[in-house]
Amino acid sequence: MAKPDDRSNNAERLQQMIENTQQNIQEANETAQNTDLTASQQEQIKEKNQHRQESIEQFQHEMAEEQAYREDGNQK
Repeated sequence: MAKPDDRSNNAERLQQMIENTQQNIQEANETAQNTDLTASQQEQIKEKNQHRQESIEQFQHEMAEEQAYREDGNQK
């Protein structure tokens, strides 16, 4: 028998993932300020941060879905 889906902490977990990703973006931006980096390395950081920002947007969408799920009274 499969375990029931435990969604009780999904919104909180997603919020933590958003905060961690935002911190990674900030740290990467600080690293990008290093004048010893090549243009290629700085571009890589910029691309990674773009992907991180896209992840944040996805997390926020999922979090909104979780909150709607809770508001509908479907939380077990």
